[in-house]
Amino acid sequence: MARYFDVHPDNPQPRAIAQVVAILREGGLIAYPTDSCFALGCLVGNREGLERIRAIRGLDDKHHFTLVCRDFAQVGQFVHISNAVFRSVKAAIPGSYTFVLPATREVPKRLLHPRKKTVGVRVPAHAVTQALLAELGEPLLSTTLLLPGEDEAPVQGWEIKERLDHQLDAVVDAGECGVVPTTVIDLSEDVPEVLRVGAGDPSRFEA
Repeated sequence: MARYFDVHPDNPQPRAIAQVVAILREGGLIAYPTDSCFALGCLVGNREGLERIRAIRGLDDKHHFTLVCRDFAQVGQFVHISNAVFRSVKAAIPGSYTFVLPATREVPKRLLHPRKKTVGVRVPAHAVTQALLAELGEPLLSTTLLLPGEDEAPVQGWEIKERLDHQLDAVVDAGECGVVPTTVIDLSEDVPEVLRVGAGDPSRFEA
């Protein structure tokens, strides 16, 4: 059964955050709120957690996973950002964007797009996510909590606990979450490509 943590959306309790991070470090898989939707997350090196995410979401090996980072400096450890897109990426974070960029050697090969060798990165503007990342000291391997056959992510933590109780180790609830996922921008080629229009305004990346 998943442990349930009811945390304050703006000032999450440090003890609860520390307990969630301990679960992550022990190989756990969590559902947690972001500035767009609820997401699934585990440590980047957690192979079993990755497979559990694939099973819950029904994903194939072409899915772009996301590294949820604390800040721009942490993003720079895991992806190559060209001079051409540096300013636009920095100006858009934190926020509801996921950027697909060429991965550095810090990223395990199993997380990369098999052909393009890219990975998604994002920096959420959400106090609870930021608290988790600060306590953890490293990114979360993550994906939107979107269940197979459904068009929208669950918005209530208790609903996630009820539906995925035996597939998760923890549910972090900070109140109702959104249903609109991030806007996904592929910046791995010369011309930016909007892969998904979501909560972030895509116009700044469109020609």
